[in-house]
Amino acid sequence: MLAVYKREFKAFFTNMIGFIFIAFLLLITGIYSTAYNFSGYYPNFEFSLNNVSFIFAFVVPLLTMRVMAEDKRQNTDQLLFTSPVSVGKIIIGKYLAMVTILLITVAALCVYPLILSMYGSVNFGSAYGAIVGFFFLGAALIAIGMFLSSLTESQLIAAVVTLGVLLALYLMSYLATLISPTAFASFAAFTVVVIIVAALLFLMTKNIIPSVILFAVCEAVLAILYFMKPALLEGRFRGFLEQLALFDRYQVFVSNGIFDLTTIVYYLTIVVLFLFFCVQAIEKRRWS
Repeated sequence: MLAVYKREFKAFFTNMIGFIFIAFLLLITGIYSTAYNFSGYYPNFEFSLNNVSFIFAFVVPLLTMRVMAEDKRQNTDQLLFTSPVSVGKIIIGKYLAMVTILLITVAALCVYPLILSMYGSVNFGSAYGAIVGFFFLGAALIAIGMFLSSLTESQLIAAVVTLGVLLALYLMSYLATLISPTAFASFAAFTVVVIIVAALLFLMTKNIIPSVILFAVCEAVLAILYFMKPALLEGRFRGFLEQLALFDRYQVFVSNGIFDLTTIVYYLTIVVLFLFFCVQAIEKRRWS
């Protein structure tokens, strides 16, 4: 795993993606902190980070687009699969390489509150709590991007799909307001979600039977609820979308100024879940 980690970490700086990721994230943070904290005389660095968080939707696809897709395109993944290292350790090694690049960026962000303290009073607890939350938000989004990269051989497709998914996550609260709270709207929306999940399962396994079974079971449950207990579906899809709003969960570090362990656990759950999905997708390719 260590060898994979070193190989991937070095590769990110050999092809300049690591430098671009760090530079672009620090540039946007510098612009917002200058506008809010220095020019606006506002001491809360966490508010600048909150406004910067949207940039993850653009820089994470840049970081994750090649990590799995390029190996599949060049068939260099076969060398990894024949090594004594398990697929899980290979995935973790690649993931930790990307997280290390994020960690370098976050370490640089830790200097900002210290600079602000030279010009006034700064709540270091809130500032550094927000920085920690910022790191875990980025780590969760990287895991999602890595999984999406494992589904294709094209870096461009991986980047575009990841960009679309992350933008949807960023706009999730707004998208939730567009959904009618009626039972039928929830039934129809959940049906679309089931179709998407079944399609992803097919892409991962290349076996249509599990996908059809999953769709049939989920759709049967939805139909029973809709016709027997429609009240249980009213407004449920809105709530479902709100639970998927990864960016909005970061707000608790900013609006409340507290370190929310629940949100950290949520982000770690996302990391574990999508790394597991990534392992399953690669395992299928390994034995196919």
